[in-house]
Amino acid sequence: MIKNSKRKDGRVKSAVYIGDGKYKYVYAANNKELSQKVQELKIQLGKGIDITAELDTFGEWADRWLKLKKAEVSNGRYNTYTYRVRNLEPLRKVQIGKIRAADIQELILDLAAEGYAEKTLKDVKNTASQVFKLAISNRVIDFNPAEHIKIPTTAEQAEPRRALTEEEQQWILAPSENRGHHAAMIMMFAGLRRGELIPLLWSDIDLDNGTINVNKSVEMIDGKSVVKRGAKTEAGERIVYIPKVLVNYLSGVDRQNNLLVCPSSKGTMLTDSGWKRMWDSYLAELNFKFGNFDNIIVNDPKTGQPQKYQKPKSRFAPKKIPFVIPRITAHWLRHTFITMMYMAGVDLLTAKEQAGHADVQTTMEIYTHLDKIYKAKQISKLDEYLSKIG
Repeated sequence: MIKNSKRKDGRVKSAVYIGDGKYKYVYAANNKELSQKVQELKIQLGKGIDITAELDTFGEWADRWLKLKKAEVSNGRYNTYTYRVRNLEPLRKVQIGKIRAADIQELILDLAAEGYAEKTLKDVKNTASQVFKLAISNRVIDFNPAEHIKIPTTAEQAEPRRALTEEEQQWILAPSENRGHHAAMIMMFAGLRRGELIPLLWSDIDLDNGTINVNKSVEMIDGKSVVKRGAKTEAGERIVYIPKVLVNYLSGVDRQNNLLVCPSSKGTMLTDSGWKRMWDSYLAELNFKFGNFDNIIVNDPKTGQPQKYQKPKSRFAPKKIPFVIPRITAHWLRHTFITMMYMAGVDLLTAKEQAGHADVQTTMEIYTHLDKIYKAKQISKLDEYLSKIG
C-alpha cells in the first residue's frame, strides 16, 4: 500500500489500488479530507464502478445513447431525441459523475422560463434520465440525478411566452432616466438574456458596425453574479446585429466612465437582489406613467367606504400605488425581439443565430406559434373584406 505524502503546494495525496496493477491518486487539502475521499473511492470500487471512466462527459454518453436509439426507433422519433439532447447542451462538457440533481433542475427551470411546454420539459428530463441509466448500466456512475427532478406546470411556475403589445413597446421606447431602461431597450431590440446582459461591457458593443458581441454570461451563486466565459450555451456565444433604434439610443447614453453597460447603483455588477430592485423600480415607473387607474376602487381610510382611486402627483408618494400594468419580464422582452424578427421576415436560421438558441427547433417552435396567430389574423381580414362585397 502506498503511504500518504505531502506535495509542494501543501496538498496531501494517497493512492488506491484499482486492479490490474493500476492505482488511482487522490488529492486533498488535509489528511481528514484525504481519508474521506479514499473511503468514498473504495466504496465506489466495491460497487463495481469503473473509476477509469470518471472523465467521461455527459455529451459522450448522450452520443452513445443516441447511437443506440437510431437503431431502435423511427427517424422522426430519433430526430425528437436529438432535439432533446440539444436542450441539455449546458451539461454536455460536464463530467457525468459530477452532475447533480440541482444542475438538471436549474436547466429545466431555465427552459420553463423560456416558455417550453410541460410535455417538452418532461421529454428533456426523460432523455437525461435515459442517458444516465445507460452510464449506470456500464458501471460509470451509481445513481441517476435526473430521477427525482420536478417539472414546473405552465400555469404555476413557467412564465407565459408572449411578446409585448405595440402599446407596451411604446412604453419601453419612452424616454427614462431609470437604470432599468438600458436593460429593457437591449433585451427588446437585441434579445439578450438577463445572464448575458448583466456582464455586458461597453467594449462588447460596436456602435459603428451596429453589433453586440455576446461572449460571456453570469451564473447566480448564493445571489451573487459569477462570470462565466462564453454564453449560456455554445450557440449563445454570438454577434448580434442591432437595429438603428438601439444604436441611436446607446449612442446617447451617459456611460459615467463605467465599463459595465447595466451596472448597479454603486457601479458594480448586478447581483440577483440588485437586478430585482432595479427592475421593480423600472416597472414602478412604467406603471405610474402608463397605468390606467380609472377603474381602481379603494376604501376611504376615514370612512371605510369604497371610492375612486386618486392618482398621486408623484410615484414616490407615501401611499402604495396600485400596480395595474402587466409585470413585464426579461423573457417577454426577449420574445418580443424574436417576434419582431418574425414580423420583419427574418429567415429561421438567421433568427436562430441572433437569438442564440441551441438548436433551430426552439426557434421553429416560436415561429410556428406565431404563424398560427398571425395567419389567423390574415384570414380574418379576408372574411372582413368578403363581408363587404357579399
